[in-house]
Amino acid sequence: MTRLFDTRPDPLLLIARLVLAAVMFAHGSQKLFALFGGRGLDATYAFFANFGIPPWLGTIAMVAEFGGAIALLLGLLGRVAAAGLIVNMLVAIIVVHGQFGFFMNWANAQKGEGIEFHLITIALLLMILVRGSGLLSVDHVLSRASRHR
Repeated sequence: MTRLFDTRPDPLLLIARLVLAAVMFAHGSQKLFALFGGRGLDATYAFFANFGIPPWLGTIAMVAEFGGAIALLLGLLGRVAAAGLIVNMLVAIIVVHGQFGFFMNWANAQKGEGIEFHLITIALLLMILVRGSGLLSVDHVLSRASRHR
């Protein structure tokens, strides 16, 4: 259990964690609450169904995005949040975005978005998965407390 919270006060991990929290919060909010121009819960379930994703897996994906964002913001169980979001991004690549190639759809020239966003996200999440939540995190406080015992 100690390894789960173990981290150092690294400001780069803080930056990665906060950027990821903001991005994942926005994406999770689009799916769950129709915020930031999103579709909302019912439309997201319908979208997932188009790719053969059952509602229970869609729920896990949405909770991973929204709940993972909150966990990253707090730096609480950052490794668990990172692992869940990595799986989320890999499934998105395999099931939805891989067919559209590498690049995002900046010129609106293809039917969907490529995988570059997902790869960058995975790279940042791997930092947190391996090194922990970093500076100003609940994990750091818990890690320090367990070292002092």
